[in-house]
Amino acid sequence: MRALHDEHAAALWSYALHLTSGDRVRAEDVVQETLLRAWRNAKVLDQSEGSARGWLFTVARRIAIDDWRAAEAHPEVVTGQPPETAVTDGTERAVQGWLVAEALGELSQRHREVLVLCYFQGYSVADAAKRLGVAEGTIKSRTHYALRALRLVLEERGVTQ
Repeated sequence: MRALHDEHAAALWSYALHLTSGDRVRAEDVVQETLLRAWRNAKVLDQSEGSARGWLFTVARRIAIDDWRAAEAHPEVVTGQPPETAVTDGTERAVQGWLVAEALGELSQRHREVLVLCYFQGYSVADAAKRLGVAEGTIKSRTHYALRALRLVLEERGVTQ
């Protein structure tokens, strides 16, 4: 590996500098990645001088092209100031709560009470069944249909899709 470096590093550096339009940092990265790939590919070390150099130049060119494509796909935005952080004042959550409360008012009493018990008060299915005096399966069924009805009411109001 040292012999490969000694023989080709200067030419590879010059070529990488040309590929990166004079950007020394990017050229160093290209050379380093190229030599790392050569180290991982032991067969390159066994080649004659000309073919090893050709392989190194080809790899360097491909690395530079891949870096350029990646930069084009995800351009870096440089600004003088960091972006503002979003301030959450609870308004959106309050509006959502208000919309859900209004929609709950349009459900039947049975659907409304099972949702209030299970979702807003945190009762388990078993506890809700005991509290309402019905079977656990009834609670599960009512919850299923109550959620469907709630979704329909919210869709009608344009809140969800």
